[in-house]
Amino acid sequence: MNSFTAQDVKSLRQATGAGMMDCKRALTESDGDMEAATQSLREKGMAKAAARADRASKQGAVALAVDGNAVAIVELRCETDFSAKASDFTALADELAQLVLVEGEEAASGRQAAIEDLGLAKKENVQLGKVVRVQAGEGSILDSYLHTQDGRGTSAVVVEARGVSQELAHEVALHIAFAK
Repeated sequence: MNSFTAQDVKSLRQATGAGMMDCKRALTESDGDMEAATQSLREKGMAKAAARADRASKQGAVALAVDGNAVAIVELRCETDFSAKASDFTALADELAQLVLVEGEEAASGRQAAIEDLGLAKKENVQLGKVVRVQAGEGSILDSYLHTQDGRGTSAVVVEARGVSQELAHEVALHIAFAK
């Protein structure tokens, strides 16, 4: 007889994003120990993820975070637009952009476990793409533009300028984005 309940399977599924039968199998193998089941799912998922590592990540989302005279842009890449449009995917991209804005570009690589977990849940090759943080120089202004499509950022532009109005800087950012 199993030493776990259907609620345990549901909780493990919510925590890991793994399939229902995979969660049940992991709980059976671990005699109902949630931590051991989580670790087992993670190890199996990492092996599968390694097999997916060479698959192209041509889709994704771009996130932009702005705070006065600093801007951060983060690109999070995946294999399908279905995953790129998902709220958990765009939320992680937004979280990474905020982190980069506050702590710097290196901070994004410190969240590699969260990126890997998302890849395991999506069963896709999820990678951190470009990461940029721009700080306005003395006497400069920054303006940015995030182009969105289907609820996710698809491209971003940051313009640093001197001696021009904020409105003109914004117009330049728009023109750059649409010229691409």
